[in-house]
Amino acid sequence: MGRSQVLNAGRRIRDGGWRGGMENNPKLLKNKLYWVGILYFAEGFPLGVFYDVFPVHLRQQGVDLWQIGFMSLLGLAWTLKFLWAPAVDYVRHHRRWIFLMDVLMGAVMLVFAVLLDFGPWVWLAIGLFTIFSATSDIAIDAYTIEMLNKDELGLANGIRNGMYRVGMLASGFILVLADWLSWSATYLAGALILVACGIVCLMAPPEQSYQTRSERSVLAEFRMIMRYPYALALIFVLGVIGFGLVDMKLEISGDRPYLWPALASIGIAVVAGSHYWTGRRRTSENSVRNDLNEGPMFGAFFELIQRPYIIPVIIFILIYKLADTSMGFMVKPFWVDAGFSATEIGMVSVNIGLGLSIVGGLVGGWFTDRFGIFKGIWVLGLLQALSNLGYAGVAAVIPPPQEGVAMALQFKAMMYGASVLESFTGGLGSAAFLAFLMAIVSKKRSASEYALLSSIFAFSRSIAGWAGGFGAEAMGYASYFTLTFFLAFPAYLLLPWVKRMLETPRDWD
Repeated sequence: MGRSQVLNAGRRIRDGGWRGGMENNPKLLKNKLYWVGILYFAEGFPLGVFYDVFPVHLRQQGVDLWQIGFMSLLGLAWTLKFLWAPAVDYVRHHRRWIFLMDVLMGAVMLVFAVLLDFGPWVWLAIGLFTIFSATSDIAIDAYTIEMLNKDELGLANGIRNGMYRVGMLASGFILVLADWLSWSATYLAGALILVACGIVCLMAPPEQSYQTRSERSVLAEFRMIMRYPYALALIFVLGVIGFGLVDMKLEISGDRPYLWPALASIGIAVVAGSHYWTGRRRTSENSVRNDLNEGPMFGAFFELIQRPYIIPVIIFILIYKLADTSMGFMVKPFWVDAGFSATEIGMVSVNIGLGLSIVGGLVGGWFTDRFGIFKGIWVLGLLQALSNLGYAGVAAVIPPPQEGVAMALQFKAMMYGASVLESFTGGLGSAAFLAFLMAIVSKKRSASEYALLSSIFAFSRSIAGWAGGFGAEAMGYASYFTLTFFLAFPAYLLLPWVKRMLETPRDWD
């Protein structure tokens, strides 16, 4: 074999078979963005089934509303998926994970197609469905991160956002079959779509080859953690995040929802202090820390928290979307209180808003790839925050609704304009933010790290939604929406560390 052949073979191994495995395939199948679209359609469809198909069927079966509401607790699987994400990193073969989970979800749908009556088995079946879906999400995210280069993340996340929503909408189309044919037809169609998605995803290019299996057992890892206060503090923070996310559904803390943010802040402070103090101590302590990085369960988390600038970056992740999430939960109530009908809300704020957010995601993705992730974060984030002032302006001038009096066209036009602006800029900011999250994780441990970072963001989003209700009620819509605009700027104080993180050579891959 000649020298050039050896070099070419090395490149194919390094790239995990992407180029080598796709040379003889059609041009479309070589396009990474094509696979991003397929993968995230497959990720969005099960979520649509959970939120659209299952509740409608159960209600038609006469299931009580409180029982249907209980079903939302089963959706915690998507929030807590970071707990078993290390297993996906450990086993790898992401395409096989996706295929297996889609087939298992299809099997659950077939069970529903046969056993249409409500019974105790329903809760087990839906619970398994959400776990399978969350596990597939872990593998899809990890596969995508490994596949894409840094300068491809922007547009890819724009497509991701759009196809994910298309997947959710597809569940609405199969729901129609319940009236046209039967519920069995709806579930059979859902099963076929899921299995088809799994088969297609199995045909995607091979994953990159990384050695992620640890020689240390889980028991040995826990023994190491017990000897190291820094590690205990980090596990405490993970536990607080997990329990806090569960409490968002169960409301165990009652009228003390601030408990979890407070505990998380204490834990983060301890981790930051330990991180600084250990860095000043002898090398032997650092060797213990390196041993923690090799743990099979928490190793990815320990390795992530030791990277340069990671503490301010995690705080940035917590607060970057604060302006958007603080207002987001209050937009629909504002429409209702302003006197708009459900049809207008559904058509403009939901349907047209969905389309505009997809377009915004594509434009934001292009901008991020063209000008860089860092510029995309602060420029598009600022535009997203400015859209809050649109709703604030409408809330300041729109008159209270009067029974029997039609709303003036200029006020309707103002509300529609604010909705268009908010939906479009929301897509802009999301594309840049998701690209940033994907850019800073290790490709070798992408499943664990991305699942953790996305759960941290979900934690802050839930807190912001809770606080939004109190803020809007106490201040009124106009003042509160104005306040949310200023909530965007604390994150901008952390941009220097974000920039350094993005510019740091990725020696952790």
